[in-house]
Amino acid sequence: MTRSEKVAVVEELKEKFDNSSSFYVTDSSTLTVAEVNNLRGLCFEKGVELRVVKNTLVKKALEALPEDKNYAELYDTLKGPTALMFCETANLPAKLIEEFRKTHEKPVLKAAYIDSSVYVGDDQVKSLAALKSKEELVGEIIGLLQSPAKNVISALKSGGSTIAGILKTLEERG
Repeated sequence: MTRSEKVAVVEELKEKFDNSSSFYVTDSSTLTVAEVNNLRGLCFEKGVELRVVKNTLVKKALEALPEDKNYAELYDTLKGPTALMFCETANLPAKLIEEFRKTHEKPVLKAAYIDSSVYVGDDQVKSLAALKSKEELVGEIIGLLQSPAKNVISALKSGGSTIAGILKTLEERG
């Protein structure tokens, strides 16, 4: 790889890191070519971008970004083979890793960066997969906000029919 190619990769990674609220740093080194192709296909289906990149280029890209984001904790994980997973939905790569590892031993999670929080270690996969996505949280909030209004409308409707029933019964008697 020439120097200009490396500079281009670093710039591309800087833009990717800057525009992503979450990304995963994984190790898929012992997978065969066929298994890596299966993983790439699964990532493509789910909307996750998988990139194998040199650690030095990743570190240079992270160091070039503003210091308000806490990337320093990730530097220690940039050893050995590294594959990056980018996705808009924070828990999707963790779910994908869990799904793929039902039949394979890798990829192993080195670290994850989600909304300025860093999760280090493969033991974090289950908790990251259990995180609710932004869309799921918004849906729950909307459901909670709609619930009281539905209860009031339901009570008004049932109350009206009850009163109408009582009036009809009184009218028939009298």
